Amino acid sequence: MWVPRLIIATAIIHCVYGLVQPNEWANIVRDGVVASVVDTDSADYFARDASVWFMMSGIALLAIGALTRYAVIETGRIPASVGCFLVAMGIPLTLIYFPVTGGWLVLAIGVIALLAARRGSGTAKAPTRTG
Repeated sequence: MWVPRLIIATAIIHCVYGLVQPNEWANIVRDGVVASVVDTDSADYFARDASVWFMMSGIALLAIGALTRYAVIETGRIPASVGCFLVAMGIPLTLIYFPVTGGWLVLAIGVIALLAARRGSGTAKAPTRTG
């Protein structure tokens, strides 16, 4: 099924882009990583915060993709909740950052996941496991 692959690919792109775009990782590391993004009065606070949250959202997407893949392997179907979560993430991203955002991709994958869940509901049988 393509949905887990799309989510994982999006997560990988998100993490790689988070490292190669102009970011504050060098300054975060220079300051020792621990508590290096807590000074809200710092001139580069928002850039540091954005760098961290960009990476964390990539990791969260990777977790959603891996869990979706596991669900498909175990049950033969996409949980509808995956589509709901992705749509719930994608809508605010596209509204707040419209039109220049990757939220469109998250929203599109969420809709695809919902369609796949609806198409697969009641028709897929869980694979039998031996051993």
